[in-house]
Amino acid sequence: MKENRANYRIIDETDEYVLIQDLGPWDVYLTVTNDAENVVKELSKIIGNKRLEYIDSDGDRDQLLVKDGKFAGFAPAR
Repeated sequence: MKENRANYRIIDETDEYVLIQDLGPWDVYLTVTNDAENVVKELSKIIGNKRLEYIDSDGDRDQLLVKDGKFAGFAPAR
């Protein structure tokens, strides 16, 4: 049975962004992409006005858009 959350870790934090990495294993955990709302909720205090970027399950770096502390979509990382 799959866990109902993503398994990730913070790998970098600057004044501009927080970078997390999706760890999987994806047969056990949701991906960050599929659990974006909860990931943003869990990290909202750390994020503040920073970008939330992530290395997804394919190894690509993308961004979770955050508006008013809530998940607002996806974008390519800057």
